Amino acid sequence: MKVKTSRFGEIEANKEDILDFSEGLLGFEQLKKFSIVDPGDNTLILWLQSLEDGAIAFPVIEPRIFKPDYSAKLMTNDLTGLELESERAAKIYCILTIPSDITQMSANLKAPVVINSAKKAAKQIVLQDNKLTVKHEMYKDLKKYIVSYSSNDQKRTNVDNASNSQIASGTINADSARNAELNK
Repeated sequence: MKVKTSRFGEIEANKEDILDFSEGLLGFEQLKKFSIVDPGDNTLILWLQSLEDGAIAFPVIEPRIFKPDYSAKLMTNDLTGLELESERAAKIYCILTIPSDITQMSANLKAPVVINSAKKAAKQIVLQDNKLTVKHEMYKDLKKYIVSYSSNDQKRTNVDNASNSQIASGTINADSARNAELNK
């Protein structure tokens, strides 16, 4: 299935990549078919792209990346509705809000997107845990994870080791700018 998107241009979603949100997402109940898109920009942020409306895409991230103790306590009816045997069988993402000042980025921990990868069934579930918020400030935690994850100097790309195609395409400059922003 080919879809023209406003963010990624034309993408092709294979049948096995299409997620079925039988109830849609909160506020977007009319949209049922989505796909996870990895923009390949090394930010750990993925996109939940609507396959029915190319202008709709939500930034998502696995919450354990920035909050290792995060737990989505799913009710029995949530597990049954997605045909999951346990929470461990689910793939869980949080929808992000990314304002122009990325240091104010937040994650919706209260209503994660829960996916049964085997069945390609998905649902945004509002959790009953009152300690979770819809605007969890997570920039500092994400930055800490990225810095510790990429702190091995041997894994970094140096300009001297970069290929001409990387330099010509500007990927080194884009990565440098992104890393400089994260390290502020």
